[in-house]
Amino acid sequence: MTKLSVAFFWFRRDLRLEDNVGLFHALQSHFPVIPLFIFDDAILDSLPNDDARVGFIYESLAKINSKLHESGSSLLIKKGPTASVWQSLIQEFDIKEVFYNKDYEPYAIKRDLAISEILNSNYTITSFFKDQVIFEELEITKSDGLPYTVYTPYKNKWLEKYKVNAPVTEFDASLYYSNFYKSNFDFPTLEQIGFIESTIKVKPHNLTQISNYHETRDFPAIDSTSYLSPHLRFGTISIRKLVNWAVRKNDVFLSELIWREFFMQILYSFPKVMDHNFKSAYDGIQWRNNEEDFKRWCTGTTGYPMVDAGMRQLNETGYMHNRVRMVVASFLCKHLLIQWQWGEAYFAEKLLDYELSANVGNWQWAAGTGCDAAPYFRVFNPEIQLKKFDEKGIYIRKWIPEFDLGYGAPMVEHAMARDRAIATYKAGILK
Repeated sequence: MTKLSVAFFWFRRDLRLEDNVGLFHALQSHFPVIPLFIFDDAILDSLPNDDARVGFIYESLAKINSKLHESGSSLLIKKGPTASVWQSLIQEFDIKEVFYNKDYEPYAIKRDLAISEILNSNYTITSFFKDQVIFEELEITKSDGLPYTVYTPYKNKWLEKYKVNAPVTEFDASLYYSNFYKSNFDFPTLEQIGFIESTIKVKPHNLTQISNYHETRDFPAIDSTSYLSPHLRFGTISIRKLVNWAVRKNDVFLSELIWREFFMQILYSFPKVMDHNFKSAYDGIQWRNNEEDFKRWCTGTTGYPMVDAGMRQLNETGYMHNRVRMVVASFLCKHLLIQWQWGEAYFAEKLLDYELSANVGNWQWAAGTGCDAAPYFRVFNPEIQLKKFDEKGIYIRKWIPEFDLGYGAPMVEHAMARDRAIATYKAGILK
């Protein structure tokens, strides 16, 4: 039997039909386009079966599938090792072209290289595109071509380059939806993928919150969060649309989006930061790494209200306010002298918006071991942070209902912990 000649578009962390660069180009192929998503066993096998992020991916795919039905098409869902999935698809279809958007994380780079080799050996043309960033790894560099390791000059170059072509082009593929392969593929249930619905949900994003971002972003009791971060992580919203909007609305919010790209290019250029200090001089620090202390931090029972409220919010919702993230990270690394990798791994397990580059970058910033990091002698005082940013205790009472019933004493005294941290860092930094 003659196999059908087709092109594929491979969805990954770009879960939308609107302003999707790779999809825009795929739909201009000379072959009907099959939209594909692969639930990758290499990623799923390490997750609990009620992982909220998998549930969010599933819901986003269901929305895409519903929209595709309007064009007489559907989404092909596969599960397994990606290499095995592609090998089976090669057997089923005459695959002429495969389109996808680039991913810059170490695992994804390795995976995509392996898949490209499989497809190329089948004489399949692979085409990949920049989609999840405005500027990728080699577009914002110093005059000598080396990557920036300090944020401010990176940001200045980024803004300079953006303004040349502002606003950046958005890609409308709706005119080409008729080029989708006509199909009605079975859409699996979440249980068939091996997961169950989580009690934790990703909230809809709210762009209207961005206008006052600079005024409200440090106050966790004010629910002014845009909830955009998980949507950016999984690509249910376009970075081009968001940046073009933020440029007009709020410079401070735009700076946060530029931080995201800064950390992404740091991870690409220096992949060791995934689990090693960016500043190798900090490799000599003698961490305490007390497991009981770590457990108290994880469960939000340290006796410091802002730390505990933040951890309880994370455990119950998958979110944590950005100001509070800095406080809890500093507390773990400085007050408890537990190395940042422990906290980074816990956040990776819990955060709905977990993104490797930002998580590693921000944890190393807090620990003082990263590029352009806070100096090691900067130690947040959780009590002062509470007075400055939750003066009336609204945030902490929301997450610590027993607060007014006689809250426990701090597990470690701040002045002692600060002095201990500074002395430990000073003694451990390699000359």
